[in-house]
Amino acid sequence: MTGLITGSRVRLRPAAAPDAARFEEILSHPEIARWWADAEEPVAAQVSYLLDPDEGTTTYAIEHEDVVIGIELAFEEADPQYRHAGIDIAVHPDFQGRGLGSDAIRTLADHLFTVRGHHRLVIDPAAGNEAAIRLYSSLGFRPVGTMRSYERGPDGSWHDGLLMDLLVDDLVASSDPVLTGS
Repeated sequence: MTGLITGSRVRLRPAAAPDAARFEEILSHPEIARWWADAEEPVAAQVSYLLDPDEGTTTYAIEHEDVVIGIELAFEEADPQYRHAGIDIAVHPDFQGRGLGSDAIRTLADHLFTVRGHHRLVIDPAAGNEAAIRLYSSLGFRPVGTMRSYERGPDGSWHDGLLMDLLVDDLVASSDPVLTGS
């Protein structure tokens, strides 16, 4: 999966080495690190993975007005019996609350459905990340179940994750006049 993907207000482009410093800045911000930090893996190692992910994973820099405002990943399962994709996202807090994260998720979801041919997407926020869960729900993602002691937090303790999925017909079109041009 390569190339530029354009949304209503953001564009997604494949991440590249020059994004490393900005990605580190985003992931190090306390409001992002709260959900993304890994007690055993320094941010630099996370950024290294983002710039050179496993096969089937693509990392995008989310741009708004030529500024990298976030990071978005697409994980694709190729097995035809279980074919689906997953999304993960981090938007710098200075750009949250403006509909940019919604546009980035909707843009990548649409691409994964229409171009990549997936019928189902998953996302797995921390069960305590209420803002993320509200955002994903507003786009059509539905809770599937709680994954107990799913991931390790920055302090080394385990916390639950919420598995959510989205089928192609569930994706909510934008109702924001700024996003739709109405």
